Amino acid sequence: MSTKTQAARDAARPQETEAARPRPQAGPQAGARSEAAGQEGSAMELVVSRILQGGVLASAVTIALGLALWALTGQNGYGPGRPPAGWGAILQDAVRLRPMAVVQAGLGLLVLTPIFRVAASVVWFVQQRDWVYVAITAAVLLLLLGSLLAGSLGFASAAASPLY
Repeated sequence: MSTKTQAARDAARPQETEAARPRPQAGPQAGARSEAAGQEGSAMELVVSRILQGGVLASAVTIALGLALWALTGQNGYGPGRPPAGWGAILQDAVRLRPMAVVQAGLGLLVLTPIFRVAASVVWFVQQRDWVYVAITAAVLLLLLGSLLAGSLGFASAAASPLY
């Protein structure tokens, strides 16, 4: 490439002024702050990953237990057309080891896992005093809980949907 062509390209590029360039923070505290922020972020990622892993593992074990009980007994724990109704009944029957209720409890754990993750994020952002993210994450948590409640109360049943 000729010198003339290189000079034309350099002239076409926007030049950074000295004032516009980001300057690294000076002093030993700057490095400590960024290192602490990195460690705090890593701690949060670890907590979130543990919540997700624990929830999925607990759900899988619970569902597998229910399916094993179902396979061993050959029954779902209820009469024909009589599944448990409501979360209270599901939990009571799961404790009694009724196979279908144990499977449903495992599915409930799977549904609750991301909600626990969002709740942990709210707590984390409160501790960090990051009020913008507290507001956003709390709004997401309220939407998730509202959706869960609406579904539990039957507002989102398949029978009411025009698609079915």
